[in-house]
Amino acid sequence: MSISDDAAKGRALSSPLRLRILRLCLHHARTNKEIADVLGLNPASTLHHVRTLVATGFLEPQAERRGNRGAREVPYLATRRSWGQKVDDVAPVLIETFVQETAALPPEDIEVWRLGLKLNARHRADLLAKLRAVVDEYAALPSDPDGLATSLMIAHHPDPTAD
Repeated sequence: MSISDDAAKGRALSSPLRLRILRLCLHHARTNKEIADVLGLNPASTLHHVRTLVATGFLEPQAERRGNRGAREVPYLATRRSWGQKVDDVAPVLIETFVQETAALPPEDIEVWRLGLKLNARHRADLLAKLRAVVDEYAALPSDPDGLATSLMIAHHPDPTAD
């Protein structure tokens, strides 16, 4: 992969809207209109983002189908290639995506954990490696047909206020 490919992929994943589109298309294929309807956007605006995600390999067109009025529809499915993709300054984008995705949820539907720790470099690296291994294990599993679509966000950061 060239540097320009990496840069294009990084730019594609630097938008909360595009990350939301990937999440919408993770478990089943959706057309551009379906995506726009769920997000409350104009399909023409959404199409730009869908095309960016297709061009960078994060969304894949599925077999064409006919819509209710006989119009040609192309559903898109996330390829899961965004997992592990390096993106510069991704934290603010992920946090904004989380805020947008959870804005309409009732508080009881959001489970949040926050814990303050004081760890040396070895223990911190060990903790993060173990967390990453668990998340990678589950990310590699196929979707459960009887499963409930959920999202997980784990954040680790220094806490300068606790020193």
